[in-house]
Amino acid sequence: MELFDVYPLYPIEPVKALGSKLWDKNGTEYLDLYGGHAVISIGHSHPKYVERLSHQLGRIGFYSNAVENSLQNELALKMGQISGYYDYSLFLCSTGAEANENALKLASFHTGRKKIIALEKAFHGRTSGAVAATHNPKIIAPFNADHQVEFVPMNDLDALELAFDDEVAAFIVEGIQGVAGLYTPSNKFLKKAQALCEEHGSVFIMDEVQSGAGRTGKFFAHQHADIRPDIITLAKGMGNGFPVASVFIAPKFEPWHGMLGTTFGGNHLACAAALTVLEVISEEKLMQNAKALGDYAMDRLSKMPAVKEVRGKGLMIGAEFDFPVADLRKNLLMDHKIFTGSAANKSTLRLLPSLAVTKEELDQFFEALEIELEK
Repeated sequence: MELFDVYPLYPIEPVKALGSKLWDKNGTEYLDLYGGHAVISIGHSHPKYVERLSHQLGRIGFYSNAVENSLQNELALKMGQISGYYDYSLFLCSTGAEANENALKLASFHTGRKKIIALEKAFHGRTSGAVAATHNPKIIAPFNADHQVEFVPMNDLDALELAFDDEVAAFIVEGIQGVAGLYTPSNKFLKKAQALCEEHGSVFIMDEVQSGAGRTGKFFAHQHADIRPDIITLAKGMGNGFPVASVFIAPKFEPWHGMLGTTFGGNHLACAAALTVLEVISEEKLMQNAKALGDYAMDRLSKMPAVKEVRGKGLMIGAEFDFPVADLRKNLLMDHKIFTGSAANKSTLRLLPSLAVTKEELDQFFEALEIELEK
């Protein structure tokens, strides 16, 4: 049997990692400024993380949600403290797509409606409901019978208002669009969306799967806009590489047994991973580091003549060029041993490093980038 060939692969096999560094099977060192789509939040193989998961695995790694698990309650308490959403409830699952699927399901249960409003260029995951709310002409959602989705342009207040009526179950938007190219909804747009949801009895869902867990300098990207969504989804950096995701749910939603479900969500290892991430983010002041070094990186990028636009917040950064960045990324990786990312528009270089990345590591990247742009 062979692997189903849906991912293009570089001929590099990482076998060891620490902080922002990777080593392949030949012992070659790499600088990781991508972290697997913003998954690595506190750094590879953080000592506290490794110790906590090893200890937990020696006790119990998994059992279903049919029994009590005090780690889940501890995680919910700490998540409320670090995020500021003390009065919300937490539903635990395994992936961002699963979190968004459950968010859309919860909105439909709550409102009794099927219509969803989402943004053009949106990407919310790969389950049927999440794909339905994803605006990508290359993806066809064959299981879209349960949802009628209308897409609106980002920051177009008139189009947003026209899309709303009393049949809308939910409006879903990313805190910062990751796959699309680090485009950010304006504060005015988000506040308008929140007001329209309140007016029409719709549910306001923030997809913070990639932009959450402190990446932008605040725990959630939408907290820069001073809004308070009804539902927030989180994954990726929440587990620092361990599959774990969550749905933050406002007090107005009434749960009932069997309403939502998951096989692996909230398992003991996942909770141990997420708890450690929250503790390290707090103890090492990683949100402050994300803001400071994000400002530094964006300032340096904005001064480069070849960079046409810099987008994002904190350590969720997109640098727009007037050419496709595939060759640039390949050269940075093969010649300078630096991992970076790209976006759907092909001309955006994405930087999603660990929140613990150092100025020296960023300078290593800038030195390599300048060499490549001078060729």
